[in-house]
Amino acid sequence: MKRLLTGSRVYLSGFQDEDILAIREWNQNEEVQRLLDAIPHKPKSEEEMKKWMGNPGHNGFRFAIRLKDNGRIIGFVELDGILWNHRVGGIAISIGDEQSWGYGYGKEAIECLLAYAFHELNLYRVQLTVFSYNERAIRLYESLGFQKEGSYRKFLQRDGKRYDMLLYGLLVDEWNAGVKEG
Repeated sequence: MKRLLTGSRVYLSGFQDEDILAIREWNQNEEVQRLLDAIPHKPKSEEEMKKWMGNPGHNGFRFAIRLKDNGRIIGFVELDGILWNHRVGGIAISIGDEQSWGYGYGKEAIECLLAYAFHELNLYRVQLTVFSYNERAIRLYESLGFQKEGSYRKFLQRDGKRYDMLLYGLLVDEWNAGVKEG
């Protein structure tokens, strides 16, 4: 059987106590936070971060992204808001370690998460939102087969400008077709 949570260079795991140091650093990084969240950037306390690292509940799964060669945490991925009766869930990713940007680790981590979502959890649809200024993430999602389904126009104001929040979705049949082609 194929390992779902392991790629060629990264693997997904639970969080460890020592991960708090890296997560604290990412949480202080305004650029990382503004790519991830619409709420105003506000560094979290250690207690808030530890709570976030814990169990996301029955309708979610959160994993640390680790490099296979040394086990170092470089980010996280999550499935959340799962509606089990409809087999739908949302995904999010953050490569918090800026030194790991641009190497394809995010793509590999999402591929693992999608395999888990579609083949282990039996989801039918996975969806996400992304801010229109996050062009790197948009290219990533489209390269994985996500389809743009709409937008919340002028949703977000950052640095005196308005930006759309884009809606993307991927169905299991589209994922399976892309895996066979790729």
